[in-house]
Amino acid sequence: MENEKRKIALSLIQPSGTITLGNYLGALKNWVDMQEKFDCIFALADLHTITVRQEPAKMRKNILDAYASILACGIDVEKSLFFIQSHVHTHAELAWILNCYTQFGELSRMTQFKDKSAKHADNINAGLFTYPALMAADILLYQADLVPVGADQVQHLELTRDIANRFNGLYPNVFKVPEAYVPKTGARVMSLQDPTRKMSKSDENVNGCVHLLDDADTIMRKFKRAVTDSEAVVRYAEGKDGINNLIDIYSTITGLSREQIEKDFDGKGYGDFKAAVGEAVVEHLKPIRAEYEKLIKDKAYLEECYRKADDIALRISQRTLSKAKKKIGFIL
Repeated sequence: MENEKRKIALSLIQPSGTITLGNYLGALKNWVDMQEKFDCIFALADLHTITVRQEPAKMRKNILDAYASILACGIDVEKSLFFIQSHVHTHAELAWILNCYTQFGELSRMTQFKDKSAKHADNINAGLFTYPALMAADILLYQADLVPVGADQVQHLELTRDIANRFNGLYPNVFKVPEAYVPKTGARVMSLQDPTRKMSKSDENVNGCVHLLDDADTIMRKFKRAVTDSEAVVRYAEGKDGINNLIDIYSTITGLSREQIEKDFDGKGYGDFKAAVGEAVVEHLKPIRAEYEKLIKDKAYLEECYRKADDIALRISQRTLSKAKKKIGFIL
């Protein structure tokens, strides 16, 4: 965070369960690369997780596991700020303010609200409806220039930009309006059992999702059972969702192009390719799992890291919150 000329990039991830290969290849791997280009601010978005009911002991374990896992992936606490969202009260405070500058109609159009309402019909709570305002607060508090987004988050970033512009129109020069950042590398990893759907930790089929901390045998078994098609030719093409997914995973892990992969596996069957993808994933994740095992045993070190980051995040975000409150008319 020493070079003030570098742009600020910000991203959060929910600690709502074990981190998946999709989380890693789609986001975390890029977080590690971004540290060399930007001043990075990362956080565990634990406030967002309670829109769905959580079991307290499991939630605490998930937060600590996620923190250790993300450090193990290569987040350097000397280069980046990596804190726990609920430890920084400015997020909730600004979220309430932004709720008052966000229109009901805007929130009702959010596709994730519709999707999650369908999944959790017995708990369609106000937080589920208004959490895009909290997401906007997460971003705007740190005057972020760039926000890495996947396809499922574009709508939320657009709303954040709308909120920032609306607020700035009433009270000038409070929030920086962030831009979307689309990394050159990364993958939208799909379920190994239903490659038309995104890989998810909530997949009912245990073979559909690879977890960051799965052992080698489990990873190999899941890839060998991956759904493909009847053509048995390793090539990227429309209608070959299963093999396309495996090619994307292999490409992201190895750095090889789709064309090179097709050439390397010309004349070979899906069995050979599935095994190669599984082996590449196993080898890539091996040092991450080893580092996680070391970190999770050192709770004191983990706490030292996140407490220090929490304090810095509070100082940075308090400046923005105070500016917004003063503009509105609160007595500080």
